[in-house]
Amino acid sequence: MVDRLNYVWRVIATAISFASFGVGGALMWVLVFPALSLLVRDQDRRGVYARAIVRSSFAVFLRWMRLLGVLSYEIRGAERLQRRGLLVLANHPTLLDVVFLVSLIPDADCVVRSGLARNLFTRGAVRAAGYISNDGGSRLVYACIASLQSGKNLVIFPEGTRTPKRGVQPLLRGAANIAIRGGFDVTPVLIRCRPPTLAKGEKWYHVPPRRFHVVIEVQADLATAPFMLGTTEAIAARRLTERLSANFRGE
Repeated sequence: MVDRLNYVWRVIATAISFASFGVGGALMWVLVFPALSLLVRDQDRRGVYARAIVRSSFAVFLRWMRLLGVLSYEIRGAERLQRRGLLVLANHPTLLDVVFLVSLIPDADCVVRSGLARNLFTRGAVRAAGYISNDGGSRLVYACIASLQSGKNLVIFPEGTRTPKRGVQPLLRGAANIAIRGGFDVTPVLIRCRPPTLAKGEKWYHVPPRRFHVVIEVQADLATAPFMLGTTEAIAARRLTERLSANFRGE
């Protein structure tokens, strides 16, 4: 009986959590970011403030979910994220991964789905923060390199979408191409979620049998120079992608 009541509460709490996220996103689009545009005329400074607002709101949202009993989490190696110009590459097991990472990283830029710039609940933050749309084609790599060169921290999920329950899917080489062409080392982040939930194809109301626990492990930087020795950029990107795949499999 207790387990049943706990499950019912977590379904309700999950609904409250996502409703709060939606309402908060809509309010920021309608109230917060228009006010920011009026107060800060310089576009670059406005972007810095917008990203700081998003970071703080994401941190509050995660604490809210923890308070409601939906999830618990632990962060390992968070101090490695307190730098500038980081290329952060992570696996993507849950819908909340970007929320976790952006809440931890100062001045975080992201590569996001183009649809998020049109979504009622997310477009305010996406546009105000100046996040990079993934529909840029060949320009995407150069936009990412420019973001890193400007001193922002860039978050990318090389899988391109959330991980299916069966495990890590093949990584796209776009993230490795950014690292190799721009000469950037990589900061890998391994994300684990137990029991698995909010994976690709799962709805928010597919609540797991118990409160889920997320572990964010920020690993030591992965130097890209060794992958480039005596070879082409294309082969170096392939080798780096293979290494990242092994990292995300926990090898």
